Amino acid sequence: MSHDKTIEILVRGVCVKEGKLLVCQSKGAANTYLPGGHVEFGERAGAGLVREIQEELGVKANVKEFLGAVEHTFIQKGKRHCEINLMFRMDIPRLSPGAVPEACEHWIAFKWIPLSALGRNHLEPFPLRKLLPAWLKVLSSAAGWGSTIPVL
Repeated sequence: MSHDKTIEILVRGVCVKEGKLLVCQSKGAANTYLPGGHVEFGERAGAGLVREIQEELGVKANVKEFLGAVEHTFIQKGKRHCEINLMFRMDIPRLSPGAVPEACEHWIAFKWIPLSALGRNHLEPFPLRKLLPAWLKVLSSAAGWGSTIPVL
């Protein structure tokens, strides 16, 4: 086994208000994704999400229940990446869909999109386009799973 191959563990927050979802976008990119980032070694996933939201938006997030996970693979700059995204519902009291949140990091931007427009806004990983609305309807301890890794 090669030591240069890794699977990244990411934690993502699902913040929905007034039927709109908070998403992040790398400037110049077409796709959107949920706010969050890498879980650090030895860090609990929920604590990692709180830290990432503080770093990205400069505000405190309240992490709620685990919704599900999506494994994802993609090519970036000619290199294959593999990641597992852990999804948590979260609330950010200081944000509302009436105002565009300002990013603390220069390379990203945030926006609110209708839950009915996840595909039109190129939400990635793409299994979330179907899984997210289903998870939000249930809002229980039932967890989901999605993947972009092909079945062999």
